[in-house]
Amino acid sequence: MSSEQSMADNKLIRMDNVGIVVSSLDEAISFFTEVGLKLEGRATIEGEWAGRVTGLGSQRVEIAMMVTPDGHSRLEISRFLDPPTISDHRTAPVNALGYLRVMFTVQDIDEMVSRLTKHGAQLVGEVVQFEDSYRLCYIRGTEGLLIGLAEQLNNK
Repeated sequence: MSSEQSMADNKLIRMDNVGIVVSSLDEAISFFTEVGLKLEGRATIEGEWAGRVTGLGSQRVEIAMMVTPDGHSRLEISRFLDPPTISDHRTAPVNALGYLRVMFTVQDIDEMVSRLTKHGAQLVGEVVQFEDSYRLCYIRGTEGLLIGLAEQLNNK
């Protein structure tokens, strides 16, 4: 078997989750519950083995796993207890380098924006329509996290 063939046989299976680090796990859980995710589980991960994965050495982290209603996508929310967080880029503009936002498809974007702003979220720009396909916006949610919302127009 050639190395090209073995590489072709090693296909991506799925994306398991997106991770977000926060300072308040409870507030983040509450916010993402309001978005429509469900808390799947919560735990404290600690020890040298975990730090070997992240490169941080011994660590202690509270995590919460949130799942979308269809069960296919997850958001892992982490709060580092030790070592403490060392930088903060939550309020970086949308053209900043690196991981930036999570995008959720919602049934009614106006209703979702209204509900989330009542919980402290702020619309970044405005809700705009892209052709006849989507209505889109960015919001800053709990702790300034950037969240994208999309409402599909054709296949309701």
